[in-house]
Amino acid sequence: MKKILLLGLALAPVALLASEGGETDYDIVQRTVNFIIFAGILWYLLADKIKALFADRTASIQAELDKVEDTLKASQDKVEDAAKKLEEAKTLAAEIVEGAKTDIDSVKQKVAEAVDVEIANLNKGFDERIKVETSKAKRQIVSEILDELLSSDNVSLTQEELANIVLKKVA
Repeated sequence: MKKILLLGLALAPVALLASEGGETDYDIVQRTVNFIIFAGILWYLLADKIKALFADRTASIQAELDKVEDTLKASQDKVEDAAKKLEEAKTLAAEIVEGAKTDIDSVKQKVAEAVDVEIANLNKGFDERIKVETSKAKRQIVSEILDELLSSDNVSLTQEELANIVLKKVA
């Protein structure tokens, strides 16, 4: 307020001296003084409200800026957490893959062993089956020959000859 008064007083003589030219009917001095008085009154009445308005506006802008900074920080924290979780997931996936490979190798080994055992059992069973079938065939042949020999009346053989014939047929 004091500055405006001092400015008005400082400009008043300039305005008064500038109007000394001729007789012109300009009321510039009065208008300037009125304007200075009007501006001073406005300043006196509105200065505190304008300062408060600008202070409130500055505070609200600062609050919005703080809110945005907090949101940005929260977003950055979420990004960092997501990156950590991604790394943990990659590590877990690698561990799962390694575990699966180990399990696959173990299962392959067990299956190979089971197949080998099954093949050995099948070979053993096949050999035993051959022996059984061979002995069955021998018995059947011997039975057929004996039935043939015994059923025919025209052949008279001794026990020893009969045994030799059977041995020849079987061999």
